[in-house]
Amino acid sequence: MIYLDYGATSFHKPDAVHRAVSAAMKLCANPGRGGYCAAMAAAEQVYRCRETAGKLFHCSPEQVVFTSNCTQGLNMAINSLIKPGDRVLISGFEHNAVVRPLYARGITPIVAGRRLFDPEDTRNAWERALQTGVDAAVFTHVSNVFGYVLPVKEMSRLCREYGVPFILDAAQSAGSIPVNLEALGADFIAMPGHKGLLGPQGTGLLLCSRGVKPFLYGGTGNHSQSKEMPEELPERGEAGTLNVPGIAGLEAGMRYLLKNGVERIGRRERAACAMAVEALARQGYRVFAGESQGGTVSVCPPSDCEDVAAALARRGIAVRAGLHCAPLAHESAGTLKTGTLRISFGWDASPWQVQKLVESVIIVNREK
Repeated sequence: MIYLDYGATSFHKPDAVHRAVSAAMKLCANPGRGGYCAAMAAAEQVYRCRETAGKLFHCSPEQVVFTSNCTQGLNMAINSLIKPGDRVLISGFEHNAVVRPLYARGITPIVAGRRLFDPEDTRNAWERALQTGVDAAVFTHVSNVFGYVLPVKEMSRLCREYGVPFILDAAQSAGSIPVNLEALGADFIAMPGHKGLLGPQGTGLLLCSRGVKPFLYGGTGNHSQSKEMPEELPERGEAGTLNVPGIAGLEAGMRYLLKNGVERIGRRERAACAMAVEALARQGYRVFAGESQGGTVSVCPPSDCEDVAAALARRGIAVRAGLHCAPLAHESAGTLKTGTLRISFGWDASPWQVQKLVESVIIVNREK
């Protein structure tokens, strides 16, 4: 199978990730719940993962809260930062993991910056919206549909300038674009462990520059006499037993990134994406592409997106068609009625993958 759906999850992972998960299942018990060897091994593994995340994202280990996915992290951050009735600013390319929690709180967000691959327009629209008075902002680093890399440094700077706290959704950037909690000045950064960080599904990170409201309440392995959750991070955000095998695999994935270089992996993804953009345009596909683009591209084939995705799947090419849980992004791009066919490259991106994709596309076009 030629796997080109890294925007959904990293299906192929470094061998070290598989080994780490297996070792943790054999050697680790419940961290913080005992002083015997297996419990201590689990606690040490968990802390190593926090340390590795700290090196990768420029934060302290204590600022790293483990979540089950990016969606949980975003919900926790939104619940901690945003109150019902707040004026909340978002970009025109947000995932439902941002939009739905806001609407669930009765908030209709202000949407600013809806032009694809136009960082200047995004920045200007963002500043105009901030000037109207905003209580908080939530925005994605990279569109999960189109691969548009938003100008987050400028957006973050503007938020700080106007005194607006903000949350960054790094679901599509962590692992392929540098993410720096300290430099951005974000209140929270949420990310999955299973995408660009190459860890198992069921893992995620919430990087915190302030305290959180607990998402779950329960045991944390300390302060057991208290009826309240601990005040300190990371325990305040981590009730119940952690996914230690998943955390071990996540740590191995992040160590792979540190060793091989996030920027180097990102360049490889973008190079493969650029090749695909050019080749698919030659096949009569409508291609959504621009200079500020990561390793993901969306296209509209001459026929139905879902049909083409299914035909490619029969030929061993894994891509995703539809609205990608981000109808706001499709509304911004004018593809809400049709959806798109999304090709998203990962850490193993190569010209060979593009070649096989295009060969299959040519055959599918003939069949149609």
